[in-house]
Amino acid sequence: MKQSYWGVFVIMLTLTSITFIWFFQRLTNTDEHNFFLLKETTEAAMVDAIDLGYYNNEGGIRINREIFIESFVRRFADNANLAREYRIEIYDINESPPKVSLKVTSIENTTLSGEIISFDIVNRIDAILETPY
Repeated sequence: MKQSYWGVFVIMLTLTSITFIWFFQRLTNTDEHNFFLLKETTEAAMVDAIDLGYYNNEGGIRINREIFIESFVRRFADNANLAREYRIEIYDINESPPKVSLKVTSIENTTLSGEIISFDIVNRIDAILETPY
């Protein structure tokens, strides 16, 4: 009888461990996906928003605020996970020198303990467009 209790204990411990590993792996993958999506999307949107007329006339680098926002939201929506809810907050956009400050929050829900638990996964980025010239 004692061995059967140990067998049940080992099976329950295994199931609990697998559940925790699955849960934290899911959170880690979501955070990593959001970070790289934010980083790559911001860089591409800043390059899209370079004002070529200003560059040709004045020789300086400047981005267009409206084009940056449009490009960022379009690119982010194309690559975001549709099963999650995202909140994009744009804090600062400097046109010259090109700098942006963004925050993306996604909400992760779980029912680990029988009730719905929500986690906010927050990624922030302050990006400056660097050019070799």
